[in-house]
Amino acid sequence: MTAPALRYGRPAPDFSLAATTGATIALSGFKGKSDVVLVFYCYDWGGI
Repeated sequence: MTAPALRYGRPAPDFSLAATTGATIALSGFKGKSDVVLVFYCYDWGGI
């Protein structure tokens, strides 16, 4: 899968992910409602 690079100060492309509740959460669902901070943390105790 290849995607264009994200640029600082530009809107992120829309995407959706499964939540732990089983619901699907889309970035577009937050537009105009709140700021979003997205962090991917690869924990060191998981062996990945």
